[in-house]
Amino acid sequence: MLQVTPRESPPMFQSPPVVLGLIGVLILIHAALQYGGSDWQVWSLEAAAFIPARYGSASYPVIPGSQVWSFLTYAFLHGSWPHVLFNCLWLLIFGTVVARYMGALRFLLLAAVAAIAGAFCTLALHWGEDTIMVGASGAISGMMAAAVPIMYGRRRFFAGGNIGDPHSALPLSPRELFGNRGAVIFMVVLLAITLFSGATGFTGNSFSAATGIAWEAHVGGFLGGLVSFYLLRNGRVRG
Repeated sequence: MLQVTPRESPPMFQSPPVVLGLIGVLILIHAALQYGGSDWQVWSLEAAAFIPARYGSASYPVIPGSQVWSFLTYAFLHGSWPHVLFNCLWLLIFGTVVARYMGALRFLLLAAVAAIAGAFCTLALHWGEDTIMVGASGAISGMMAAAVPIMYGRRRFFAGGNIGDPHSALPLSPRELFGNRGAVIFMVVLLAITLFSGATGFTGNSFSAATGIAWEAHVGGFLGGLVSFYLLRNGRVRG
């Protein structure tokens, strides 16, 4: 007698826990600041937003230590609900691809490096300016860049392997990436979208009229994410 084993129903959320957890953290932080009111919002900008003026003027008031940690913490703040939800959507799409291949620890490290690279790029072009930058767009731009060689790569099959196993992925090498017309066009389109959102701020305004989403952070994050992917890929772990 032929027995047919019913297929298991796919889980409601296909994304790795680290991606869903990061989305939850971003939404929770923004909700808490919205509920906390203007005093907490202003304090969060002073404590965690990235402000180039901190580095170009000795007289600019700063919270001790914020010159260091704000290279990363600005990514946890968002200016409005459209801003945070738009970033969470991109995080869900591209973060899932990267986290499945790299594992949780290296996924988080790549996101952090991309965010920091975005801050450095902004600082280089706006040294000493009294502007305030918030948003996870730099980190997410890095995830977008890292996802391209994975998505356009090949699959390797082996005994007992599973087509859905992230370890069956064989991403494009740097030479293959820039020699692949489809991958290059896709990267250009992704970068154009992120630059448009950063330059126009159409995803939403910030708590303060002086805050914004810098296109420079998108470029720095994109480059930082791509370089980090190739540096981290050979030592990936499950997470």
